[in-house]
Amino acid sequence: MNTKLTLTIEKEVIENAKGYAREKGQSLSEMVENYLKLVTTGRRKIKERQLSPKVRKLRGIIKTDKDIDYKEILTEELSKKYGI
Repeated sequence: MNTKLTLTIEKEVIENAKGYAREKGQSLSEMVENYLKLVTTGRRKIKERQLSPKVRKLRGIIKTDKDIDYKEILTEELSKKYGI
């Protein structure tokens, strides 16, 4: 079931995010939903059917030789990007 959510975000951030989503072939809502699923994964296990078809298709295609803490890397990159 989908539910509407209202967010207050800087106009420039929204415009950039819309452009990025368009380049990736996603809606902004889909992109935000997938991000929220990603950051809340540690709190609960995401079931395969809860992922968007595009994410399902990409899931597991990247293999690494070592364990990577993707949350730490994501946090660092977002900090660099947004100057947090």
